[in-house]
Amino acid sequence: MALRNIAIIAHVDHGKTTLVDELLKQSGSYRENQRVAERVMDSNDLEKERGITILAKATSVVWGDTRINIVDTPGHADFGGEVERILNMVDGAIVLVDAAEGPMPQTKFVVGKALKVGLKPIVAINKVDRHDARIHEVVDEVFDLFANLDATDEQLDFPILYGSGRNGWMAESPDGSPEDGMKPLFDLVLRHVPKPTVEEGAPFKMIGTLLEANPFLGRMITGRITAGTIKPNQSIKVLAQDGSVVEQGRVSKILAFRGIERQPIELGEAGDIVAIAGLSKGTVADTFCDLSVDTAMPAQPIDPPTVTMSFIVNDSPLAGTEGDKVTSRVIRDRLLREAEGNVALKIEESADKDSFFVSGRGELQLSVLIETMRREGFEIAVSRPRVVYKEDEATGQMLEPIEEVVIDVDEEFSSVVVQKMSERRADMVEMRPSGGNRQRLVFYAPTRGLIGYQSELLTDTRGTAIMNRLFHEYAPYKGEIAGRRNGVLISNDSGEAVAYALWNLEDRGPMMIEPGWKVYQGMIVGEHNRENDLEVNVLKGKKLSNVRSTSKDEAVRLTPPIQMTLEKALSWIEDDELVEVTPKSIRLRKTYLDPNERKRSEKSKTIQVGAA
Repeated sequence: MALRNIAIIAHVDHGKTTLVDELLKQSGSYRENQRVAERVMDSNDLEKERGITILAKATSVVWGDTRINIVDTPGHADFGGEVERILNMVDGAIVLVDAAEGPMPQTKFVVGKALKVGLKPIVAINKVDRHDARIHEVVDEVFDLFANLDATDEQLDFPILYGSGRNGWMAESPDGSPEDGMKPLFDLVLRHVPKPTVEEGAPFKMIGTLLEANPFLGRMITGRITAGTIKPNQSIKVLAQDGSVVEQGRVSKILAFRGIERQPIELGEAGDIVAIAGLSKGTVADTFCDLSVDTAMPAQPIDPPTVTMSFIVNDSPLAGTEGDKVTSRVIRDRLLREAEGNVALKIEESADKDSFFVSGRGELQLSVLIETMRREGFEIAVSRPRVVYKEDEATGQMLEPIEEVVIDVDEEFSSVVVQKMSERRADMVEMRPSGGNRQRLVFYAPTRGLIGYQSELLTDTRGTAIMNRLFHEYAPYKGEIAGRRNGVLISNDSGEAVAYALWNLEDRGPMMIEPGWKVYQGMIVGEHNRENDLEVNVLKGKKLSNVRSTSKDEAVRLTPPIQMTLEKALSWIEDDELVEVTPKSIRLRKTYLDPNERKRSEKSKTIQVGAA
């Protein structure tokens, strides 16, 4: 059977996963009576909740006498480690662009990688039935984007289809007929995307692209077979990038994508995308090959991490009350397991073995990891995200990561966005109308200035702004950026919070806890109205006597507390604070719970600054 391997590239929420659903339906991958979940490719709970694709996934459909392997790629640059490896498995790409929004920075990130690898693109303009669609302008924008990304003449001569993934049709003109469904797209893939290039007559070779753990089969590596064939029980070896042998073993099972399910096959042939089980050490970017092969295949280099965080064993008084995975050994094993399959993550252990430095592409990637661990029953404390600095080898100057930020906002809010971004040391490079009283603002901003800006931007613009970011370059340090201006209210004792005490403290600042919540010494219970931190007692009840009996007690009316999400908490805390994450709660606390230890640490910091 003939083969085609394609990737679908699109910005977050431009309809990529929905399009794959339609391709599966119309190619007959489902039975007539099969119940199909919406957005079938977003398999993980977090993906379904956030509406984003985190892990790249593969599926396959049969059209006529050709099997088409389709790989769904993440649209976020934070998960770009996935994207770069995926592109090595395919020979063509469908670039899906929203007919109203046009190409966005994250589309640019993945398309840039795809063009660099030499893939032949097909452009699909999706959602042409939107009332604010600007189809011809968007096509011009896509062409300009490809030209700016140094596409070859052949890549610039791309075919275009128009349609609506949700309504299940694509056509060669914007006013084409929906009756043909996805047939024009399938036909174009067969015509435009080349067959997989394979080494004829060579022994088995494959680069590991995705790694996962299967409860029944153990470690499974997915990749595209570049040469030869493979059968179950065949002996193979694994070579690292430097050519050294990682391990030798026997393949216990070979699975291939057939529709949305993986099925065992007896023979994997060159060009097909398969998953093999039975090897315990081979990982992503290693070469899996026949025993006669001695040289490793070159793998695509992965962009370095730009943001790092400390994951610390939870040592608060409430540790172990809500989660069952709390020890450093369990946390270490989980992080190392994550780093195996996710090559964009880097894990380092501290000298005291109780904390780990986890570096990744952005705070979204790290917060998704924390949220996943939290759902698995882990309790951890995490620090504020920090950026990874570099030193310029020639000048010795400190360099920091700079991102390209595109913000689409209503005109009335553009001035406040420009002001806030300039406070964060951003340089504005472009400002233009983007249709319907909206403006598109483009900035180059330091990554550290953007940590936590998303929620502030939504507040400033009443939820109407859309921000997209993409790593641009390392540039000289831009100077200090002001942090949080207010101090915090810290509990000075352990116990259960009392409504009367919280009511008395309301004039000190907004609270983050409710009556009846368990608190401990050193836990942050609210935001102070002033710049300094203040220790408060939230356990103090009302003194009762015969004169003030309980029956006369007025009902205490409390202002609702600030709700802290994980992302908001990570951006809100300062360097001397931590977020305690458990399966049921998100609490904020000081790194040092004891007030005397806090004072000592402040003193030593002041002395160090004075000496410097």
